[in-house]
Amino acid sequence: MASSHAFSRFRNRVLRSPTFLRSFSYKYLTYLSWLPAVIFFNTHVGEVGLINGASMYPYLNTDFNETLSRNLCWVYKWNPTKDLGRGMIVMFWSPYHPETLSIKRIIGLPGDTVYTRAPYPYPTAVVPRNHVWVEGDNKDGNKTLDSNYYGPIAIPLIQGKVTHILWPRRSFGSIPWWQFKGRTKVIHGREEFAPHFD
Repeated sequence: MASSHAFSRFRNRVLRSPTFLRSFSYKYLTYLSWLPAVIFFNTHVGEVGLINGASMYPYLNTDFNETLSRNLCWVYKWNPTKDLGRGMIVMFWSPYHPETLSIKRIIGLPGDTVYTRAPYPYPTAVVPRNHVWVEGDNKDGNKTLDSNYYGPIAIPLIQGKVTHILWPRRSFGSIPWWQFKGRTKVIHGREEFAPHFD
């Protein structure tokens, strides 16, 4: 009884007071007005991405084997498919799990011949037009679900480029993707000679 009396006094004094309603609605509308800008920014400009799993070990998630810690990275989304290069780390919709975003490194561009690993059914693959070959950095092929499982991915699946490591602090900075020397043998080709699938 006393609690219902206290609530009714609170309701009559605070909730019905014009200053409370004005203050609350002003703050609510201010936050709400920023929502479209935040959605646009995350969709088209960039976002902070969390690197899960061991597929990019040892370059990303360097402490994954000891502490299961994860890296925070900046994913740049403005024109994500423009000027792709070998060694870039990209975020894309997984062909195996279309609701999941994956992060892997570009190994081969259109026209390149890639020497594959198991379980890919052929010893080599020529990357077709509008596709790239992606692989994880982990030497253990069982820890990365990449193009050796599902083949080259279509370029429109790429949603962003991982450009900076934000956390852990000792790894903070830009990712020098152009310095990457992979273990996968790739014969550089030309896009105009790449197979074309319709």
